[in-house]
Amino acid sequence: MRLVVALGGNALLQRGEPMTAEAQHTNVRIAATALADLARDHQIVVAHGNGPQVGLLALHGAAYDPAKPWPLDVLGAETEGMIGYLIEQELMNALPEGSQCATLLSRVEVDPRDPAFENPSKPIGPVYTKAEAQQAAKDHGWTMIAEATGGQRRVVASPLPIRIVGLDAIKVLLGAGHIVICAGGGGIPVMRNADGEMMGVEAVIDKDRTSALLALGLDADALLLLTDVPAVYRDFGAPSQSAIGTTTPAKLENLDLPPGSMGPKVAAAVAFATASGKLAGIGQLTDARAIIEGRAGTRILDEMPKTRQGATDETLAGQQGVSAVRGKR
Repeated sequence: MRLVVALGGNALLQRGEPMTAEAQHTNVRIAATALADLARDHQIVVAHGNGPQVGLLALHGAAYDPAKPWPLDVLGAETEGMIGYLIEQELMNALPEGSQCATLLSRVEVDPRDPAFENPSKPIGPVYTKAEAQQAAKDHGWTMIAEATGGQRRVVASPLPIRIVGLDAIKVLLGAGHIVICAGGGGIPVMRNADGEMMGVEAVIDKDRTSALLALGLDADALLLLTDVPAVYRDFGAPSQSAIGTTTPAKLENLDLPPGSMGPKVAAAVAFATASGKLAGIGQLTDARAIIEGRAGTRILDEMPKTRQGATDETLAGQQGVSAVRGKR
């Protein structure tokens, strides 16, 4: 089976953990064990989050010269290379000698008219106290949002991905037997200017939505969105909470889910399952194989299986369910 596996930011950094190289190495080593287990009998493509890391680099840049911050597309490229290196190295250490892996920087096109630019919603960086958040907003002009834990984080625009620019290169590497690490942090956000030229965008694309687009473009057999909770829950955090096992896209439509965490995961999983008729799974990293085999996590399958016919990456945004997620364009 061909699997697209998206690692949540917590695969690299646990909540409350210091953002150090040592902490990230330790967590990536744990993630690599689960990935290597899948790679022994499946073809895998790995995507990953970068929220804490891109936020940290933004702080570094602001400390150097607050008046000239580094743009988010450049910071996204830096984190994609850094995290990809960590995953590739630990994954190759965990796999038999002779295994092959390649890490790619991935540009991902977005629509300049996307309403997300008027409504920042993607949390990045560390969690601040209320006083720290107020000061950061004052110093840097950042938009801040309250976390469920009581702290606050910076939020930035998170437009929908409409095209993965380097999709053909990924296909070539897969055809040559490589594990591919790509689309990190949702990819490097780019858009076309009035002259048709590509330019970077001040945004962070949600990695789960990009992973769904990637899985469709590669005709993957399954999409796994791995995080730090065992499943999607009804009434999460309440005494009545209950885990959702195998379900359908239609049954998830009315769930009230946090927009900065589980909401985008479910939207991406539903979009992939609806467009492809194939499995989308959400659950813990350590349960990756169990999710594929139906023993853990939330498994989403469309009630009406379908066969997609050779779509190009330019048409995949529509198949991903963009109109259902954020309104028709």
